[in-house]
Amino acid sequence: MRPYLDKAMPQAWVAAQEYSAVVAVQAKQRGLVGEDVELIKVRASQLNGCAFCLDLHSREARTAGVPQQKLDLLPAWRESSLYSQRERALLAVVEAATRLPLSEESEADLEGAHAELGEEAFVAAEWVAATINLFNRISILSEHPVRPRGADGRILREQS
Repeated sequence: MRPYLDKAMPQAWVAAQEYSAVVAVQAKQRGLVGEDVELIKVRASQLNGCAFCLDLHSREARTAGVPQQKLDLLPAWRESSLYSQRERALLAVVEAATRLPLSEESEADLEGAHAELGEEAFVAAEWVAATINLFNRISILSEHPVRPRGADGRILREQS
């Protein structure tokens, strides 16, 4: 088992959390709401295969008001008319930011997202995407566990 990065270098972890808090405040000031931010975080976590962050941000997305159906269909958002133009733009940003290097298709997606969101929200979405990608990598490298939860969202006690 590899060491948890957050435990092995706690000062770096605190700095990462502080950085994330600044990004959250700035994103809100630039027009992103909780649903926007959580859609970005869930989609990046899906693309990166980060179980810990996917578990966390799926719950936070529901709390922020993202309907379960949108979470269920998120991997197929391009094939669904369920998402608004704004949501589609946000999802295009997170996919481009997560699937580097940028391709011609992702460059076109970013151009369209910039036109849809405007400068402020577009830049905020890129920062949120970059930030969750950092946290996905920390959790994946640390092998942070996902604990089983009941229907109420509470962690279940482990059976002995």
